[in-house]
Amino acid sequence: MLEFILLIPLFSSLTGYFLKNYIDKNVAMFFIILGPFFSFLIGLKNFYSVCILNNTMWVEYGLWFKTSFLEVRWGLLFDSLSLTMCMTVCFISFLVHLYSYTYMAVDPKNVKFIAYLSLFTFFMLVLITANNFIQLFLGWEGVGLFSYLLISFWTTRMQAVKSALKAIIVNRVGDLGLLVAISLIYVYFKSVSFSVVFPLVPIVHNSGKVINFLNYEFYPITFICFFLFVGAMAKSAQLLLHTWLPDAMEGPTPVSALIHAATMVTAGVFLILRCSFMFEYSKDILTFIAILGVLTSFFGASTALFQNDFKKIIAYSTCSQLGYMITACGMSNYSGSFFHLVSHAFFKALLFLISGVVIHGFLNEQDVRKMGGLLKFFPIAYTMFTIASLSLMGFPFLSGFYSKDLILEVNLADYGFLGFFCYILGCLSSFFTLAYSCRLVYLVFFTEPNSFKNVINKNQEMCINLLIPLVPLFIGTLSFGYLFKDLFIGLGSSFLENSIFVHPHNSLLKDFEFMPFQYKLIPLLVMSFGLMVGFLTFIFRYNFNINFFFSNFFIKVYSFYNKKYYFDYIFNTFFYKTVFTFLVEKIFKTVDKGFLEFFGPLGFIKKVRELFSLIQKTENSQVPVFLQMLLSLLVFVLIFI
Repeated sequence: MLEFILLIPLFSSLTGYFLKNYIDKNVAMFFIILGPFFSFLIGLKNFYSVCILNNTMWVEYGLWFKTSFLEVRWGLLFDSLSLTMCMTVCFISFLVHLYSYTYMAVDPKNVKFIAYLSLFTFFMLVLITANNFIQLFLGWEGVGLFSYLLISFWTTRMQAVKSALKAIIVNRVGDLGLLVAISLIYVYFKSVSFSVVFPLVPIVHNSGKVINFLNYEFYPITFICFFLFVGAMAKSAQLLLHTWLPDAMEGPTPVSALIHAATMVTAGVFLILRCSFMFEYSKDILTFIAILGVLTSFFGASTALFQNDFKKIIAYSTCSQLGYMITACGMSNYSGSFFHLVSHAFFKALLFLISGVVIHGFLNEQDVRKMGGLLKFFPIAYTMFTIASLSLMGFPFLSGFYSKDLILEVNLADYGFLGFFCYILGCLSSFFTLAYSCRLVYLVFFTEPNSFKNVINKNQEMCINLLIPLVPLFIGTLSFGYLFKDLFIGLGSSFLENSIFVHPHNSLLKDFEFMPFQYKLIPLLVMSFGLMVGFLTFIFRYNFNINFFFSNFFIKVYSFYNKKYYFDYIFNTFFYKTVFTFLVEKIFKTVDKGFLEFFGPLGFIKKVRELFSLIQKTENSQVPVFLQMLLSLLVFVLIFI
């Protein structure tokens, strides 16, 4: 029964797409939309037996492929981690599908778009339910491929095509890292199956084997975990490999919601969670993960404050929240990271989908400085967006509060310099989160309208239809954290013990549970200070000293953050340009157009055809075409032999 979680989205997408010319388009779209919904219902039906009762289900389908040195069997793994993740992905995907039905109503290729969304969901489910690294890599590559197709769906927009190319090229770096990690896993474990690799990790770690790299000796587990994290860095947009994420906003809004809420960007976090038993034997890599994660969180939050594109502000907030999840993994707080991943899916999907409502209301305008006054026209959208923003900030008793504050408090409970550093930088990131959230809400909903009233009224009815699928996300944003905190992170909870590494007796949870009360107030004080600064800055901005805002110092600071720390400029100037020049001049012109084409249609075959043409002219005879092909093939084989 559980295998139908994967098969239903695949079947519905392919069937609906190929029947679109024979049945009504609306029927085809609804047929595709129902696929993720039925998958969610199947997961819900089996949630108690698998997750609550801590059962692990392995579904084997037999041999996938076999070589002289490797045998891989196709199978599925369902445990608390994978089934909960499947339900989250299917639930968010269904609502995004339903939203896309209205959002893409006038697009002539709307059936194709929704089919792409469903196939994107299918490959994400393949990644989640894989029981070996090769199958996980298949889902990993499928997600990357369909993210490219979805981001560049509007192919007439040159910037969308460029952004899709950038996304897939940057992710190739992570794919290479994951491929190297899988190769090393096979070398040292002689298998790629999770059921074989994870129990053998302590044995391989204690075997005494080392890898000598630049005269330094490393344990094999350290090397493997490093390359696994390189894969996670690219997919989850961590610092240095984050540049593709904001540019991916060029795609349709439903794509942004699905990628940022529950699918592609969470794949890297999921990889670390799945391999947590391996990462626990490499403390150096965990330290590196924690530092890079908290730096990413600070970078994303501080950059979002100085952006003006609606969707890019939310994209950088995703980058910041992913940094929290990665930091939690680096502090061995895997259950807290997963809890934040699931709760984040609700309010981030809600933020993105409401951004589509706002952008529709302003005739596809995305600059927040040209918006304003939407509170009068769309009070429901304002309410939902404000609640989602408060959850993102970590406002008490909303979903984000229970998961985000948990990560900060566990960092402090570590009582080491690393934990203290992550806690302080995490609180600063939280401050910037409040500042840019207040700025966004104020500019979009409270300032004077910068658009024509008849333009907003014209789109009002469509925007109301877009809000209907968002009601379940709104309910989840309000109640998920409170209802499920004890299940995910409660003291003594065994919900995730059969899937990821959990500290014995939840020692970290006990440490932060009984911390002095004043430490628990620090995130709340930071949030209050951020709210105050945000409102004072944008409500009374005209009363401030105008000379300061036009001073050279402020302009330089603003440019530094607005230009995203100049990462794009540095990469484009010094890295991408050098690599591109090398690939074009040395690889493409020398190998592709040189050596290969010498033996290809412009080289060897051309010379053979010229020879036969010369024979025909001199002997006045007709050489059959098939004889020309046969002799050419014979000479070609002889050369290589």
